[in-house]
Amino acid sequence: MYIPFAPSLLSGRVLTTSSKVEFTQDDPRDPFNWSLPKKWLVTIVACAYTAFAASASSAYPVGYPSMQRDLNTTVFQATLGLTTFIIGFAVSPLVLSSFSEEFGRRPMYLVTSAFFCVFFIPAALAQNIATVIICKFIQGSAASTGATMVGGTVADIWRTADRGLPMGVYVMSAILPMGLGPVVAGWIENNPHLQWRWIGTSGVYWLVLFFLMEETRGTVLLIRQAKLLRKELGDHRYRARIEDASWSLPFPQYNERTSLRELIWTSCTRPIWLLFTEPIVLSVSIWFGFVWGTLYGMIESMGLVFGTLYPQFNPGQLGAVFAAMSVGGLVGFITNFGQEKLYRRARLYFACGGGVLIAIGGLIYAWTSLEHRNIPWIAPCIGITLFTVGLYHVYLAIFNYLADAYLIYASSALSGQSFLRNMMAAAFPLFTRQMYRQLTFPWASTLLALIALVMCLCPFVLIMWGPEIRARSRFAKRLAASQTNK
Repeated sequence: MYIPFAPSLLSGRVLTTSSKVEFTQDDPRDPFNWSLPKKWLVTIVACAYTAFAASASSAYPVGYPSMQRDLNTTVFQATLGLTTFIIGFAVSPLVLSSFSEEFGRRPMYLVTSAFFCVFFIPAALAQNIATVIICKFIQGSAASTGATMVGGTVADIWRTADRGLPMGVYVMSAILPMGLGPVVAGWIENNPHLQWRWIGTSGVYWLVLFFLMEETRGTVLLIRQAKLLRKELGDHRYRARIEDASWSLPFPQYNERTSLRELIWTSCTRPIWLLFTEPIVLSVSIWFGFVWGTLYGMIESMGLVFGTLYPQFNPGQLGAVFAAMSVGGLVGFITNFGQEKLYRRARLYFACGGGVLIAIGGLIYAWTSLEHRNIPWIAPCIGITLFTVGLYHVYLAIFNYLADAYLIYASSALSGQSFLRNMMAAAFPLFTRQMYRQLTFPWASTLLALIALVMCLCPFVLIMWGPEIRARSRFAKRLAASQTNK
């Protein structure tokens, strides 16, 4: 029996003999069938959340000097605010993603963005560093929605064949603002009437979300329609297919459609299970975790390096050098069109080049950071730009590769990767300044670049032996069997 999700269902039309509520092939309310302008509007509004979250994390360290003065704190204590922000990024998606399954994506965007915007206020009014640290953790937990759910939103409305450009925009929105945030924050810090308390984003974005963001999760839309049918017609047979789904996952204790409590449990445990039992998920997570940690280490080091090498720079000029990251993100986005042409051959080709480029950029940044050599400031900026171009391609390739390899469990695989990546990123700022002072600027960056060079072998290994590695996985075998039996 089949009930199409059609506008006339509640307007007197004779129902078909089905009780299953589903989208018809050309139903305009199916997010896949939305018009192109509507799809791009929702994509851009969602990616703006990613951009605000990224800029908030990178802009925060620019305010260290005035924060130290006003709160009588150390640089290390101020750094804890950045670390807890990133920990919130890492941990909260394991729980919050379950709520999007139950209540939809739009409510999650609205609630978390409200917390993200509002907690700039108590952080700005804080009289001690502990208050700042707590506020930053809450903000990071809320902002994680902008970092993780946006990819799901893109997948909700764009079919696989059309997803390349929107995914490229999403990744660019995660990287490019990491340079723009400090540019703006630098001039705020340079103004003695503003400084660290005014480094933040506007609550106007919440209004943009409220008026322009629509629900994109198809299963939630169908469940809502099924509930409406049951209420209006008094017939409890009408159900969305997902409400009756009972096929087992590779973990027998879980079901796809179950209570919210069990959804949260599944959401928390399945990504960790995949992370530590699937060699592919673990290997790319360790690799990208190191790269992402190096990125935050670079963000933490840039103020120290440029402030020491170019003492004539004021805070605004120091913040402006972060624009090199934005240039790298933009170049990565433009060059990604070449990757799209290689889509049918391999997702990881550009990741191979990106991994090498990360190491090259790191080495340039290292050996142009020499004291008393009068090296032009543009030289280390070139290294930063090349590093960020490589980062862009690695980020996008890993996202697409895990999505292709784990299909219906892609969200769990990506959540596991995101958890480890952000936990490693949270650790790097805690030792970056000490490492740069002990090893000197060139050798500290060289150490990270050489490790990155060794670890960039990961995509080459996966291209050559990835299928064999997946074939030995019990999880992959069950996944392939479940897809074959559908």
